[in-house]
Amino acid sequence: MKACLFSLLVLSAGVTAGAQTSPVPAKFEVASVKRVKECGGRNYMGPGSISLKGVPLKPVLAEAFGVKADNVQGPSWLAEPTDCFDVDAKLPADGNMGQIPAMLQALLVERFKLATHMEERQSTGYALVVAKGGLKVKEDDPKANFMGDHAGQFAFGFGSHGYFKGIATMAGLANTFSREGYGPVVDETGLTGKYDIDLTWVRDPDHVRPGSDESVTAPPNTDAIAPGVDLFAAVRSLGLQLEKRNVPAAVLVVDHIERSPTEN
Repeated sequence: MKACLFSLLVLSAGVTAGAQTSPVPAKFEVASVKRVKECGGRNYMGPGSISLKGVPLKPVLAEAFGVKADNVQGPSWLAEPTDCFDVDAKLPADGNMGQIPAMLQALLVERFKLATHMEERQSTGYALVVAKGGLKVKEDDPKANFMGDHAGQFAFGFGSHGYFKGIATMAGLANTFSREGYGPVVDETGLTGKYDIDLTWVRDPDHVRPGSDESVTAPPNTDAIAPGVDLFAAVRSLGLQLEKRNVPAAVLVVDHIERSPTEN
């Protein structure tokens, strides 16, 4: 089953520059949540709406709170293929993509009576650092970043390849790499800017976690990827590297959640 989401924030089609910065309530204008019998549908997130088809709640919780799905602790049914949902929601007219996590949180609280708390635990993972040769990617014009202050990214998974294209902070990039199954990745580059990233790699089948990210956007030409260009080699092409370390990992603990949502 391929369930996963949007990797904040997976946004492909029709994104325009210049996010709205005026404060808006962290709530969708309108939203529908329905239990479905079939899991593993296709997902979309765009500037005005989101549409998640046949997703279990675990990856939704992970995206809403900015943690790995493996670091969501709660009832076992959160990841079961027997408990999947369609979520369709419209953003307010003055809303922007960076507010979607908070809107998802509000939706989960309203419809599933969600109660959670966060814990920090040590875990074997990686630190994203600048390599000795220096950074090899260009810093983006902050005025052109439609995500505003959010550490946003485009991130797609398609079978045996990983793909990242878009504007991201180093923290956002590290968060995406955390989804590849090697453990948590933390940003220790010391860089605070936003960078134009275009990166493709061959996934290691021994590490890609079940329910990897899937997108409605067509992948790039994967035939052009040289054999052996794994995540670590791809990262080095940016003038960065991943160093294995014990790192703090954020864990979302679900204290309460209803198995069925309230009516729309």
